[in-house]
This record gives sequence, C-alpha cells and structure tokens, in this order.
Amino acid sequence: MFKDVNEQLEILLRGTVDIVTKEELAKKLKRSQEERKPLRIKLGLDPTAPDIHIGNAIPIHKLRAFQSLGHTAILIIGDYTATVGDPSGVNKTRPMITYEKVLENARTYLAQAGKILDLKKTEVIYNSEWFKKMTFHDVIQLTAKMTVARMMERDDFTKRYNAGVPISVHEFIYPLMQGYDSIMVKSDVELGGTDQLFSLLVGRDLQRDAGAEPQVALTTPLLEGIDGNKKMSKSLGNYIGVTESPGEMFGKAMSIPDNLMRKYFELATDLNIGEINKLLDIHTHPRAAKVAMAKAMVRRYHNVQDAEAAAAEFDRVFKEHALPDKIPDVEIPGSELADGKIWVARLIVLCSFATTNSEARRLIQQGGVSINNDPINDPTLNIEIKPGMVLKVGKRRFARIALKKEAAP
Repeated sequence: MFKDVNEQLEILLRGTVDIVTKEELAKKLKRSQEERKPLRIKLGLDPTAPDIHIGNAIPIHKLRAFQSLGHTAILIIGDYTATVGDPSGVNKTRPMITYEKVLENARTYLAQAGKILDLKKTEVIYNSEWFKKMTFHDVIQLTAKMTVARMMERDDFTKRYNAGVPISVHEFIYPLMQGYDSIMVKSDVELGGTDQLFSLLVGRDLQRDAGAEPQVALTTPLLEGIDGNKKMSKSLGNYIGVTESPGEMFGKAMSIPDNLMRKYFELATDLNIGEINKLLDIHTHPRAAKVAMAKAMVRRYHNVQDAEAAAAEFDRVFKEHALPDKIPDVEIPGSELADGKIWVARLIVLCSFATTNSEARRLIQQGGVSINNDPINDPTLNIEIKPGMVLKVGKRRFARIALKKEAAP
C-alpha cells in the first residue's frame, strides 16, 4: 500500500526547510506502513485574497506529494482564522476582513487548489465548524495554554516589540487557533511556509497538552517574486497566478532573474533534480534553461500543448516583434469620449491594465505604454480612438480597441 519509508522520505523532503523532527516523521511513516493506515496531513489556507499564486501553491504541492503516496490530505479553509489575520512575516497588525469577504474568496480558493490536489480524496474542512461553537469561556481556556513569554519567542513579535510597533492582543490568539485546528483534525503532520513554523510548533504543544501525539512540523521555502527582491505577493504585483493564461505565465517566468532559476525549478516545476542540474549546467545557455523552466511551469498548471504554444507565441512577440495571435477586444463606450478622443490613462483603466488613473499614469511615465507600437510618454495625452488600434502595456498585455455600439433611443 505504501512505498518504502526511505523512498517516501526522499520524495517528501525535497524542497523542505524545517522538519520537527525527521526522526518522528520516519517513525510515523513506518507505523503507517506496518498498520496500513494513512497519515493525516494538514494544511491550512486563509482566504484573505481571491487568488492563489505559485508561491502560495508550494505547500499545496507538498500536500499533494503526501496524497500521492497514499496519505490523507486535509485542507483547512480558515474562514475563522482569516478574520483574525495571520501575523506571520508582517511588521504591523493586519487589517481584519469581513466574514462575507472571506467566504467570497474561499469559493475561488477551492477551485484553484483543485488544480493541484485530488479534491475527491481530500478532506476539506472550514474551521468555523468548531470555532463558531466556542463560548468566551472556551476562548479563555485556550489562551491559558500559552504564556506571553512563549509568544514573544516569535521573531515577528520580538522585532515589532523592540521597534515599538504595536501588537494587538488578538494577534496572540491566531497561532492558538491554528494549533487548535490540529487537535480537531488529529493531524500527524502539518505543512506551512517557513514563516509559519512558530504556529506549527504551537500545534505540537497543544496536541501534547491534550494527551495526543504531537504532529510533525514541516515547512517549505517562501518564494521571491519575479522581481527577484521581495516575497511573492499579489499586492506587490510580482506574482504568477495559478489560473493565469499559459502565455501570461510563460512570459512572467521568462522575466525571473537568473540567480533565482534553481529555486523556481525546484519549487515551481515538477522536474527532477537530475533534469534540473543538467539544464543549469554551465554549458547550457541561460536562455535555453529559462525557456525549459517556463515550459515546465506552464505544464504544471495547464498542459504540454499550451506550454509549447506559449513558447512559440513568446518568440513571435519578443524576438520577431510581432503581435500575439490572440488579442482581446475592448469596447470603449462613446460616453467616455470627447470629440472622439479619450485620456490615455483612462483608456488603460478601461482595458483593466490599471485599477486607478494614478497607476495608469505611473505606467506611462515608466515607459511601458504604446499604441500601434508608437510609445506614449505623456500621461496627460488625449488620443483619438480608431477602431482596431492596439494598446500595449508592459511586455505582455495587449488590447484591440473598438467603439461600443450605443443602443438606439
């Protein structure tokens, strides 16, 4: 039913950072094999944003690895923890979001996680199932399990305290809530990013206090964004979304700095270490390696045909300076025009290439906007709308402009 323990460990430990402890995991795997009983592997996702990017997906792929080896994948949708806000890796209190917004985001999370996990074999649990039933007395009892001194061992809190940055009391409750989830689902292993290690260890403490065997804490690396500087984040615009089109995904992958290629190969593709080492050999041209990496990323979330088509399209647009085969049409309402013209920043917003006029102006000032290959450098410019004209923003975003037909009075 299960592979040899050493075989499992070789697969499961690829791309991991912390494991508390490896010996415990090996012991659990051996017992699982002997008893022919799968381990229960927990991963919690807080739906604080509507989409998952490939950085968020790293621990989901690790959960899939356990699932592929015959273990039980438990995906906790943190509809209650998300309203509190995870303090991991932040230097200020996260704004609390409404429960309605959390549920709205959760609907897309499941669909996107389903691109990686076999949802039919996954236990999907919302942690409101137990937190909604808790009384205030229950909450007090839970907080009594942890001291302030223990909480201040958390690096995030220590830095903020020393810098005089406020820490709200509810932030102390978050790791306790995450740990309580582990008790409720009887997890043998909990997964998370490296910034989650403290909360995973709290789960071990709470399980031990409840008389249960503590879970193994296993963390995966955080992935820098395509800018090569900060952690991948939608708010920073340096992300690759798991539901993005093959062309967009391929193009973004090609912009990844060379020094991050190995990390992206190991964490964002399914290639084995031998293939990766061969592609990153000093005799392989860096561009050829990057193309292979971009194709592998597209294959992971789409398919082989999409990957090849995206690579061919990339060459057409960036090497031959041709237009993409498929350019979305955007109809501009006549009410937006004055004497047949429109402010170029407003046009960019109407094409959904910026969310605000200020953002559109910045794109123009950065030199990333053109119409019919003519650069637009003046953010105050009013341009005449000519049906069929092509707006280009950045390297990969195109729109063919058309006038919207007005309904007859």
